[in-house]
Amino acid sequence: MSDVSPPVAYEHFAGVDMRIGVIVEVQDFPRARKPSYKLRIHFGDTIGDRWSSAQVAHYAIEDLIGRQVIAVINLPPRNIAGFMSECLVLGVPTAEGTVSLLAPTLPPVIGGRVY
Repeated sequence: MSDVSPPVAYEHFAGVDMRIGVIVEVQDFPRARKPSYKLRIHFGDTIGDRWSSAQVAHYAIEDLIGRQVIAVINLPPRNIAGFMSECLVLGVPTAEGTVSLLAPTLPPVIGGRVY
């Protein structure tokens, strides 16, 4: 059995608004079921700041502040343990079972759209 999702129309994929942001604030999130932080991410002056819950507590807070990340910003807000998450930060699993945050490799425009 394959773990690859079935094909989607390009128009559906193009509707997913992924942007580059920079983490400007990190708060502990003790109410989360799995170890997590609350992240305030700045997406530039046009979009502004959005909050997200992310299971990235294996990162030190000081390593997250100023870190550039990729997030989906056009999903509806989601209530996670009483906290409204306004965007979905993207990451991939590691061999250790943690999450590695996705980030650009060259200096991006903050708020720039991923395509």
